[in-house]
Amino acid sequence: MTTPRANTRDILEIMWQRHSSRGPFDPSVGIPESVLRQILDAARWAPTAHNMQNYEVIAVDDPHVLAQISAIRLQPAETFVHAPRGQLSISEAELAHTRIGLLPGMFPESWQEIDKEPAGAAASHSYLARTIQPCPLMLFVIYDSRLPADPADHLGAMSLGCVMQNIWLMSESHGIGVQVLSAFSLEAEEAKARLILAIPARLKIAFAVRLGYPLALEGSHLRVRRRIQDFLHRNRFGNDGTTDARLPKHRL
Repeated sequence: MTTPRANTRDILEIMWQRHSSRGPFDPSVGIPESVLRQILDAARWAPTAHNMQNYEVIAVDDPHVLAQISAIRLQPAETFVHAPRGQLSISEAELAHTRIGLLPGMFPESWQEIDKEPAGAAASHSYLARTIQPCPLMLFVIYDSRLPADPADHLGAMSLGCVMQNIWLMSESHGIGVQVLSAFSLEAEEAKARLILAIPARLKIAFAVRLGYPLALEGSHLRVRRRIQDFLHRNRFGNDGTTDARLPKHRL
């Protein structure tokens, strides 16, 4: 039996600490090249379907290019800025009870202010400028949409998720804030980013990641997950596996 090269507890701690950093980063503190290399090394060792490694990464650290990207007019998804619905809980008590979703207060004030603006207000489209400009580095993960050829094969999309997770966990281990931006996969926003980054037509944007060191200590919010017994089914769906003493202890 081989000895694990990493402490399991350390890996779990990084997973527990991982979170979305939605506030501004310090633009004067860049990501060291050696650290970026480790983040990209983690990405390249992510499991991918048939080891096809169907992705490319564009690292953007040029302030002028970041400014062009931040000028793309976009607002956050309605779910994040309007009255609670579906994914939002109205109180910590409700969140602790349901164990899924988010609190509106978890988002920066600049996001929440959008809900107070008149319809069509130009300021509501400055979300990217507020978010990206104070950011030293962005990674755009792109992929060849022609692969796999079978559209029913979802392993390719799952592989991109593995790449995202590895980037996130390695960044977290270095104390680097991470925010995943999925809006660039939308048709209009992707077209604008494609021109700025000279992305070939055969490639699509899966997601972008903004990285940096938070300017201020991020506020503490209730973080929840379903309990293991809430999603575990023993041997067949519906069988309760909660009484098994082998179940590991877990956090709220």
